[in-house]
Amino acid sequence: MCRGGGGECSGGTLTAAALQARRRGIPTTLLLLCAYLVYLLLGSAAFWAMEGPVERETALRLLHQKWELLENHTCLDGEALERLAECIIQAYKNGLILKGNASLGRWDFVGSFFFSVSAVTTIGYGNLSPSTVVAQVFCIFFALFGIPLNLVLLNRIGQLMLSGVQQCACHLGNKFHWQKGAAALTRTCALVAGLLLFLLLPPLLFTAIEGWTYEEGFYYSFITLTTIGFGDYVIGMNPDRTYPAWYKNVVSLWILFGMAWLALIINLCISLLENSSDLCQCCKRKNREVEQELIHGNQNVSLGPENEQSCSVKATKPVGPD
Repeated sequence: MCRGGGGECSGGTLTAAALQARRRGIPTTLLLLCAYLVYLLLGSAAFWAMEGPVERETALRLLHQKWELLENHTCLDGEALERLAECIIQAYKNGLILKGNASLGRWDFVGSFFFSVSAVTTIGYGNLSPSTVVAQVFCIFFALFGIPLNLVLLNRIGQLMLSGVQQCACHLGNKFHWQKGAAALTRTCALVAGLLLFLLLPPLLFTAIEGWTYEEGFYYSFITLTTIGFGDYVIGMNPDRTYPAWYKNVVSLWILFGMAWLALIINLCISLLENSSDLCQCCKRKNREVEQELIHGNQNVSLGPENEQSCSVKATKPVGPD
C-alpha cells in the first residue's frame, strides 16, 4: 500500500476517496477554463471596440498625408519614400534615433543595463532588441541563465519582505497583547506602503522627468511590474529630453523590488481564492454527510463546532517562495 497524491493506492488502484476527488476536480477545472476563455473573449471584444476605430482612422490619416506629400512634391518618388520609411522604422527598432544631422543611440552602457534588466525580468518592451547574430545568440544564453537567477532573487526578496511583516506583527502582538489585530494592521500597512512606493508615487517621477500625465505614469508602472511590457511607454526614449545619469538605475531597482512586492500580493490573492474554494467544498461535503445521517434516521445530527472547525479556512498568509 502506498500513500500520496491525495489518496491511498493498493496494487496501483486508487481508493474511492481519491477517485471521487478526481471526479470533483474535472468539472472545477472545466469551469475555470470556461471562465478564463470568456474573460479573454470579453477583453478581446472591449479592445476591438475601443482601439479598432482609432487604428483605422490613424491609417487613413497616414495614407492621406503620404499622398498629399507626393502631390505637393512631385519630384519625390513613391517607392523611394517607402524605402526611407522602412529604414527609419528599422533604425528605431534597433535603438537609433535621428535628430537633425546627429544620431542618438540607446546602446550605451546605461541603456544596455536597462535592456539586461528587461530581458531577465521577462518584461521585454520590444522597443530595443539586438540586431547582430552574435548579440542575438548571446541574448538567448544570457536570458536562459538570467531568468532563473532573477526568479530566485525575487523569491528571496519576497521572503525578506514577508519575514519583515511577520516579525513586525509578532512584535506588536506581544507588546499590546493583540495578535489578530496586530497581524491585520501590519498587513494593511505593508499593502498601503507597497502601493505608495511601487504604484502611486513613481508616476510622479515619470511625470517630472518624462513629461507624461499621472495616468500614463501609473499605466506604465502597472504594465511594467506585471511584466506585460507592451512597449508603448518606455523610459528614456524622448530625444528632446535630457535624462539624469541615475534615472535608469533607480528605475531598474524599482522594477526589481516592485515585482517582488507584486508577486506577494498576487500569491495572497491566489491563496485566498484557493482557500475559499476549499471551504465551499468542505461545507458541501459536510452537508451531504448530515443529509445522509438524517436519511438513516439520526435526527440529532448537526454540524457542530468541531465540524465547523475542520472546515475553517487555512491560514491565508501569502504563498511565499520555498
